Amino acid sequence: MGLVTSFVEDKQLSITPVLLAGGSGTRLWPLSRKSYPKQFSRLMGKETLFQGSARRLSGGEGALKFAAPVTLTNSDFRFIVTEQLAEAGIDPGAILIEPEGRNTAPAVLAAALYVAKTNPEAVLLVAPSDHVIPDTDAFLAAVKQGLGAVANGDLVTFGITPDRPETGYGYLELTALPKGDGAPVKLSKFVEKPDADTAAKMLAAGNYLWNAGIFLFRAADIISAFEKHAPGLMVPVAAAVDEAKTDLGFLRLAPEPWARAQDISIDYAVMERADNLSVVPFSGAWSDLGGWDAVWRESGQTSTGVALSGEATEIDCANSLLRSESGTQQIVGIGLKNIMAIAMPDAVLIADMSRAQDVKKAVDALKAKGAIQATAFPKDHRPWGWFESLVVGGRFQVKRILVHPGASLSLQSHFHRSEHWIVVEGTAKVTINDDVRLVAENESVYIPLGAKHRMENPGKVPMVLIEVQTGAYVGEDDIVRYEDVYARG
Repeated sequence: MGLVTSFVEDKQLSITPVLLAGGSGTRLWPLSRKSYPKQFSRLMGKETLFQGSARRLSGGEGALKFAAPVTLTNSDFRFIVTEQLAEAGIDPGAILIEPEGRNTAPAVLAAALYVAKTNPEAVLLVAPSDHVIPDTDAFLAAVKQGLGAVANGDLVTFGITPDRPETGYGYLELTALPKGDGAPVKLSKFVEKPDADTAAKMLAAGNYLWNAGIFLFRAADIISAFEKHAPGLMVPVAAAVDEAKTDLGFLRLAPEPWARAQDISIDYAVMERADNLSVVPFSGAWSDLGGWDAVWRESGQTSTGVALSGEATEIDCANSLLRSESGTQQIVGIGLKNIMAIAMPDAVLIADMSRAQDVKKAVDALKAKGAIQATAFPKDHRPWGWFESLVVGGRFQVKRILVHPGASLSLQSHFHRSEHWIVVEGTAKVTINDDVRLVAENESVYIPLGAKHRMENPGKVPMVLIEVQTGAYVGEDDIVRYEDVYARG
């Protein structure tokens, strides 16, 4: 008991958060897409889900302290991660780049091996970056409850006290009923997503919790669990970490050994096979926002159960979700019941609330017909900012481009198009061949076909310009880069 007490109350104890931010789910389409998934969106407030997750694990309660996070993501999202952490004022810590998605088991093992290089006894708190947990203090208190089990060598997972017979979540069966004090309970087994009747029976039984997919353990203990239960992952993942290369402050895991790692979740690879698992019951509010029905439940609602977001208006509606994701786009619902309607500038989803889990079928259908809306977000986020296409014609395209303060596009040229740039906010530093000039707000500049050019934002505020492209071809692949601070090809 003394060991556990000293472990929990150790003033030097620091927990390392491991944020999983590489996923690209489709159940919140059209807002969440492969090129810009839900964790980076402001779904439930001013902060993105990723920022909220990072902030939740950057403070402390009493003796509970957090080190800088370790974030697992992919190459496309690496600059979004750093941008959003900087915007939230959070130390970015280490950012590990997965060469390709291999599910949660290789990702967690890579993080554990990385941290264990300097501290095998480090305590890791592994969390998806797209969950909503409004009561941070209650969550941190649950984490503190789990530290005693971690001191005894257990792998700890967190179970959410169910408030309905949910069929969209996996469950954790406990060996005993929770006592109500938040103390860890030994796990009996994992239960797959149930049907409605089974879910109702489990709710009534009282010893079943929703599986939150959040874990707490020492690096050495989870590595030992992988060695015992998933030894086939050890060699390729360890090689990917050992052979990782630093790139602009990111750590790129080695692609060749990483590709040999099995695509498998940590539940299947380790947790369902381990016998040293404890569960911390958590009775606070929680949602993985796994569908638009979950967003509706977590949103503020009218007296008739209507949740509105953005430029949305309802007339005689009930139990519905209406969202406009554009400040210039109005969405109006009249007489709707149990309907979810989400309007994006380039796509609109309208469905019965009971079909929330079928939204991914819409993505599959759009992919089959070759629609770019299936995966591509209207705003194309880049290391230096973002752009969006306003109008596309046969031989022209009009874009709005935002460049962050101090950021710079690559020095480049095009074979098939010329460009006009009109600055509408801020000041641009423009290079055209050997000519370098400042272009102020309400001024414009012309870039001839084939000219080497670059735009930079030398100011302290974002710079916005309108770009008009004209030529035989205006695709994004008509580009030759000569210099690039972001080391792109």
